[in-house]
Amino acid sequence: MSQIDVFVLGLDEANRRTLGDVPGSVRYRFHPLLSPEELQHGQISVPDLLAKAQEELDSFEGDIGAIVGYWDFPVTTMIPLLCKRYGLPSATLEAVVKCEHKYWSRLEQASVIDDHPRFGLVDLDDPAPPAGLSYPMWLKPVKSFSSELAFRVDNDADFIESVKRIRAGIERVGRPFEYVLERLDLPSEVAAAGGQACLAEEAMSGAQAATEGYVYDGEVTVYGTLDSLNYPGNSSSFLRHQYPSQLPGPMVRRMEDISGRVISQIGLDNSTFSIEFFCDKETGEVNVLEINPRHSQSHAELFEYVDGVPNHHLMISLGLGEDPDLPSRKGPYELAAKWYYRRFRDGVVRRVPERAEIDQVQAEIPGVVIDVIPVAGGRLSELDGQDSYSYELAHVYVGADSEPELERKYEQAVRMLRFEFDNDDEEEAGR
Repeated sequence: MSQIDVFVLGLDEANRRTLGDVPGSVRYRFHPLLSPEELQHGQISVPDLLAKAQEELDSFEGDIGAIVGYWDFPVTTMIPLLCKRYGLPSATLEAVVKCEHKYWSRLEQASVIDDHPRFGLVDLDDPAPPAGLSYPMWLKPVKSFSSELAFRVDNDADFIESVKRIRAGIERVGRPFEYVLERLDLPSEVAAAGGQACLAEEAMSGAQAATEGYVYDGEVTVYGTLDSLNYPGNSSSFLRHQYPSQLPGPMVRRMEDISGRVISQIGLDNSTFSIEFFCDKETGEVNVLEINPRHSQSHAELFEYVDGVPNHHLMISLGLGEDPDLPSRKGPYELAAKWYYRRFRDGVVRRVPERAEIDQVQAEIPGVVIDVIPVAGGRLSELDGQDSYSYELAHVYVGADSEPELERKYEQAVRMLRFEFDNDDEEEAGR
């Protein structure tokens, strides 16, 4: 049987593991296309990255079956550009950017739903809270990595300090994002904002959740809903993502309906997507936080634990122009979670768990997989892609048949992971 050559932008070892578990994986030969470091670290030059990717693809002697990726910008915008060049299925660049540009995304949402916070732009040169918005609110660039440079502000002093920090860091992602915007015919208000603008949104409250879905031939399908739980004490840092959602059925169906409406409005097609929500269990109110024109690669193990297939399967199927067929509840566990083991203060990492130690944890606790984030000798504040309030030490994937079992397995795994820092007498990891 001949194999299909699939190029994966930013292929890393953690996802190579789950890509090998997709149905019919023997059909595929996966090729890394640029490294995660090239795509995510330091200064980003989209034209340079595109040129290097095209050089690799042009030198390939076989047939290119698909070009896919699961990372945030610039990968999300590079895929439609590369697929158009090589005649492969993908979403359009315009639809992807409508999701990626937080202000444009809000404008699109507002045209079909009311389920979103009040929002407005902030002039970084003459900053003031937008008219009609009240504290508390969130300030964030219209394009950034993960929760980088996103700040909750409760008063004028917070606002001024957050604007200062955003102004200092917005160029790293904003400038290369503008290269992409220049390739589109933008609405006047989006063109005026550009790629280095700051968005203010009134803070939302309630349980956090997300839908995962895909669009094939214009038909939107939501295949899963997950809960996102933060660290205790009103922390804005995720403790875990858990699948399937434990929210009431009517609320889940409301999220699914909203997902279909906004994705159809945006015009996303031949693509996976993920939409994050805030949900008020008492009122039944549901509000959109943000739309991602990709599936969440960090949820791959969760779907494999519960449904029997990692969600990478949909990405590959769509990349090949095929209608995905995702099984449901065929996995070995009833529940699954991705836990974020964090430290809430900076420090230099003196020691991380060795490979043999990680293997021992995974062997002793069934249904546990661990990915360590920092390296020994590095400073936590120099890690890329962290939120503004904490630093990730490890991702701990857990499959179980109940929430108490999920928690027990995670706590046992964390006790076995040995990290050391330059100020261990004030250790605050995991709290």
